[in-house]
Amino acid sequence: MAEDAQKFPRRSRPAADANAVPSALGRTPPHSIEAEEYLLSCCFLDGADIVARCLEGKLNASAFYAPANRLIFEKLVDLYNKGVAIDLAILAEELKTGRQLDEIGGYAYLTQISSRIPTTAQATYFIEKVRELHLLRELIKVATGAVESCYSYDGGLEEFVDKVEQDIFKVTQDRVSDGARQMKGPTNEAMAVITKMMMKKGELTGVSSGFKDLDSFTYGFQRQEMIVLAARPSMGKTSLALNFAESAAMPRRGEGVPTLIFSLEMGSAQLALRMLCARARVNMKLLRDGLLSKNGAEQQELLKAADEFSKAPIFIDDSSHLTIMELRAKARRLQARTKLGLIVVDYLQLLAPTDPKTPREQQVAEISRGLKALAKELDVPVIVLSQLNRSAEKENRTPKLSDLRESGSIEQDADVVLMLARPKDADEKFQVAADSAELIVAKQRNGPVGELKLTFLRDITRFENYTQ
Repeated sequence: MAEDAQKFPRRSRPAADANAVPSALGRTPPHSIEAEEYLLSCCFLDGADIVARCLEGKLNASAFYAPANRLIFEKLVDLYNKGVAIDLAILAEELKTGRQLDEIGGYAYLTQISSRIPTTAQATYFIEKVRELHLLRELIKVATGAVESCYSYDGGLEEFVDKVEQDIFKVTQDRVSDGARQMKGPTNEAMAVITKMMMKKGELTGVSSGFKDLDSFTYGFQRQEMIVLAARPSMGKTSLALNFAESAAMPRRGEGVPTLIFSLEMGSAQLALRMLCARARVNMKLLRDGLLSKNGAEQQELLKAADEFSKAPIFIDDSSHLTIMELRAKARRLQARTKLGLIVVDYLQLLAPTDPKTPREQQVAEISRGLKALAKELDVPVIVLSQLNRSAEKENRTPKLSDLRESGSIEQDADVVLMLARPKDADEKFQVAADSAELIVAKQRNGPVGELKLTFLRDITRFENYTQ
């Protein structure tokens, strides 16, 4: 070892990789050679544990700015993966075998960094510091690339903007590590839920639907779940979804959660009119016919409802011809300003395909996967309205999962599938919602399935708990 130390000259610093990250306006990209050396020194002191913490923190060799440090860490990870003890002499031999010892400054440089720090107490700080500076360099790289792309832009603005946004989110989405949790934490949470159930308090674990029979099936709409509400046209699925949104943002008890509604079918003013009349219990037909008195009780109720909605955390986006990429981008931006509690999409089949040339089934599958990914990414329940095909009508039967229109992937991606249908004894003359409706819980990953009834008040387009 002494011979190696004499053979290779001692270097105080490894050379920086000038081509690693494009510098902005000739400036040196953010980095700290000292932090990298301190972290490598921690790895030599307590090899397996520190390398494991680096990997858990999503820190890889590319996070090191200096090529020598990058190569050393890469070899340390190789030794860790092989189950070989992390030792200075073993690492030197590995580098020597690969003819890479000269590249890092020889055994002298290894000896230098191995003694840079006496304890691993600050290892977490140096892991975060190296990762933070790497993130900044990656952002510079992406931003510089976006600037260059803007100068060479040749059309397709929506796809171009989405690509830039995706590149930025790709850099930033891994900034927080997803470490596995010890069973103690989840067990305590589960026991809290069990205690509530045993005490029969009826407390929900998710966002209330506003309907007691449905909540008894689902215990509320759960975070990260994609809930599909399917029905034939004019069955009242938009009305029911709006009732869900109102209950989430304006519950009878407790604080409401911010709710985002994507309305691809109706304009925001039209949607607001329906919600106002439903909450104020005002007959929309009489209102349109001008048969309500100007200063009557109905107007007072409408003013009261308008005041409540103006203070409610409800956001409506009525953009038409949205793609799934655009919808996710809009939801992300709002989430950055206001932590959302529920998202409603009305409805899935109206979302525009990213590539119109692909078969329709693949388009719907992509949209369905994107909505499920959105629920997981933002940690919120996403209620998605969907059309049913005509099979149930033709065969005069209750709808089933295979009736979901255009793609089996909807049924596969959904955590909960609700199907709205008219009672079997309802008048078949017109394709409209009846005075009562059957809501079928056709699928639920974490709970029972079954049927329940709802009352539909056609005059005010509102669903309520069923009463005989």
